[in-house]
Amino acid sequence: MRLTALLPLSLALLAAPALQAEELPKAVQQLQAKGAVIKGSFDAPNGLRGYAAEYQNNALALYLTPDGKHVLVGNLFDEQGKDLSAEPLEKLVYAPMSKEIWAKMEKTAWIADGRDDAPRKVYLFSDPNCPYCNMFWEQARPWVESGKVQLRHIMVGIIREDSPGKSAALLAAQDPAKALHAHEKAGKASTLTALKQVPPAVQQKLAANMALMEEMGLQATPAIFYQDDQGQLQSQQGAPRPEMLGKILGKR
Repeated sequence: MRLTALLPLSLALLAAPALQAEELPKAVQQLQAKGAVIKGSFDAPNGLRGYAAEYQNNALALYLTPDGKHVLVGNLFDEQGKDLSAEPLEKLVYAPMSKEIWAKMEKTAWIADGRDDAPRKVYLFSDPNCPYCNMFWEQARPWVESGKVQLRHIMVGIIREDSPGKSAALLAAQDPAKALHAHEKAGKASTLTALKQVPPAVQQKLAANMALMEEMGLQATPAIFYQDDQGQLQSQQGAPRPEMLGKILGKR
C-alpha cells in the first residue's frame, strides 16, 4: 500500500519549514490564512506557478494564474494524461514526510529480528498478543533466516490489558531478540508473562513507542513500514496477503 493511502495519518509529522507569508503572492496567502501550509513552489506550464501545500492532513497542488490574482487547486494533467502535480508533490511533500517518519522509527525502542547487515529493514508496530503480528513473523521467516531482511519490532501494548506488561517484559529481557524469537515461535503456547513492575527506563521506551503510534494515527497492529525498490516509503496494515510479501520483503 502506498504510504499516501494510509495518510492523512502522518503529514502532521512533517518538520520542514513552510514558505514565509511575505514570500507568497497575496492569493496564495489567502489560502495560507485558511490553514494551507505551503511546503514549496515549482514551475508549471503556460505561465502558471505551482505550490505544494498540506491542508487538513492532505497534500494539495496549488496553481497561481499568470495575473497573480487567482489560485486553482487540484492536479494538473497534460494532453497525454500525465499528472504534472505528482512529481512536485512527491518531492516537496511526500519525500520529506517519508524521511521524517523513517527517522522517527529508527529512534524508537525496537527489537531486531534478523541480521544487522541485512540489506532490507522493515519496521512494524507489534503487540505481543497480536495474532496477525505472529502471522507476519511466520511469513517473513524465509527472508529473515536467509539474511535478506531484518524486522524491527516497535513494541506497543494495545490489544489486551496485559499487552503493555508483555511488551515491557520483552524490552527488559536480557536478550530482547532471543526473547521475542521464543515468544513468536511458540505462538499460542507462549509463556511470556507481563511484568508487574516495569522499570522506569523500560516504561519510558514503551511510552515513546506508543506516543509515536498515536502521533501517526495508527490504531491496529501490525502496522508495517518498508522502502520499495525505488526507496519510497510504503505501508501495510495487518498481515499481508501472500502476493504482497515480495513487495514488502524483496526477492527470496
